[in-house]
Amino acid sequence: MKRIGEILLELGVEREKIDSALEIQKEKGGKIGEVLLKMGAINDEVLANALSIQFGIPLKRKIALEEVSESMAKEIPSHYAKEKQFVILREPNLNCVSVAVSDPRNFELLFYLQKVFKKPVKLFCSPQSEIEKVINEIYGTSGTIEVAKEVEKAEEIFATEIEETTKDILEEKGEAPIIRFVNALFFQAVKERASDIHIEPAERETVIRMRIDGVLHEIIRINKTLHEPIVSRIKVMSRLDIAEKRIPQDGKIKLKVAGRDIDVRVSTLPTVFGERVSLRILDRTATILKLEEIGMEEDVLRKMKELIRKTYGMILITGPTGSGKTTTLYACLSEINSPEINIITIEDPIEYQLKGINQIQVNPKVGLTFATGLRSILRQDPDVVMVGEIRDSETASIAIHAALTGHLVLSTLHTNDAPSAIARLIDMGIEPYLISSAVFATLAQRLVRKICQNCKTPYTPDQKELELVGLTPDKIPERVLFKGQGCKECFGTGFKGRTGIFELFLIDDEIRELINSKVDSMKLKMVAISKGMRTLREDGLLKVLKGITTIQELARVIQEE
Repeated sequence: MKRIGEILLELGVEREKIDSALEIQKEKGGKIGEVLLKMGAINDEVLANALSIQFGIPLKRKIALEEVSESMAKEIPSHYAKEKQFVILREPNLNCVSVAVSDPRNFELLFYLQKVFKKPVKLFCSPQSEIEKVINEIYGTSGTIEVAKEVEKAEEIFATEIEETTKDILEEKGEAPIIRFVNALFFQAVKERASDIHIEPAERETVIRMRIDGVLHEIIRINKTLHEPIVSRIKVMSRLDIAEKRIPQDGKIKLKVAGRDIDVRVSTLPTVFGERVSLRILDRTATILKLEEIGMEEDVLRKMKELIRKTYGMILITGPTGSGKTTTLYACLSEINSPEINIITIEDPIEYQLKGINQIQVNPKVGLTFATGLRSILRQDPDVVMVGEIRDSETASIAIHAALTGHLVLSTLHTNDAPSAIARLIDMGIEPYLISSAVFATLAQRLVRKICQNCKTPYTPDQKELELVGLTPDKIPERVLFKGQGCKECFGTGFKGRTGIFELFLIDDEIRELINSKVDSMKLKMVAISKGMRTLREDGLLKVLKGITTIQELARVIQEE
């Protein structure tokens, strides 16, 4: 049998990397393939290919859910499947059991499967990431929202204490139906990419809704008698006072859901029918989007990349709550992040942790506000400062002066369009001459849902639809637009994922003079448009014409204009 190192050489892995891995293996032990994986010299697909060659078994790069035997998989505990990294496949030959494994050298697993199913085992080799993905899908489906039916039959409901260590909820073996229901709720939310869960008590029932791609969807209605036990379970998980139901409470939960690290911000609010619970879900394992991935058109993207490389000044991102401002800020910081630049942020909350960047969490209880934190940051010799939000005149004043004294400051404001940010700062008491000197640009943005690629279909819009966004038939090539029909991939909505629409307001000498003259936002906007600024509506229309989103979706998002 060939050694794995020799096979990897034949597959194109550099000898120097293999030699380095052998040195590490001598010192610390382990398998050579795993060492190379940790070094980043190979990926798990290359390793699976090498192992399949070494052991003479077929390579299965991708595993479709239809190929998995769910009935047989459910006979194996999920934690064991995760630990040993295997998935049982459908096999037309009933005389054997087909299994995809990440490591065919696991002979203990082979003996176990032969003992359980009393049949010979036929092996396939698959990448570890592919097996983990399928395991989470298969074992996750047993924890879907249908568990509510069990909850409604339950006579005794209780909640258990939470362990200090974060444990994957798919592996919890709690028998209490409420525990299983709440776990299922979190799993369903993560699976459907929900950003929020709302648990809303009514007179005779409780309604549970999830916000998916920015729109609330009703998931289930459950018996009102189950409302208090569910809220109690969530309070136990977030370490809130179970007995206190008269005042709002805020807390946090750290979870592992299907192998992903999830932070949940919990907010309870007393209502006439009981406590309403809002859960904001933050996936800590989600990758930070690059500037190229958030939906900017080429001209806006090019200009933003120039702006964020300036050594001083202020750039403001504006828009309502939930419009993707923080994602844009993180994309900007990732673009300029390097060992030569000292970047410090102050946020509330810290949604994602960025390597190489110093992040501070606001804590008003101990006096750490945006203003006090920003003052301290400026004594830490920063090159770039990111302020999560400018909420008051004190923070605005410190941020403006920081921008004027050799720091690049990035922050957000709540305004409807980009030019309105100037008026907002003036309302906060900042002198116009300071604003015109410090602020280089403001970027307004919104999020629109993208048409599902699986059920995307062309159609000819009628006159009434076009009027929704001010389009005329002559502006549509071949009079064809696109929409989603609704399918399993997009849960019947016709949309999957979101992208940004943007309005970049650049402050040049002419606009500086207008700001100093205290002209209103509308005048600033008209001048900017005459200089080529594309409004939110116009940027959205480009995405409609490109088949990225629909007329109805754009009209929903920019209706305030």
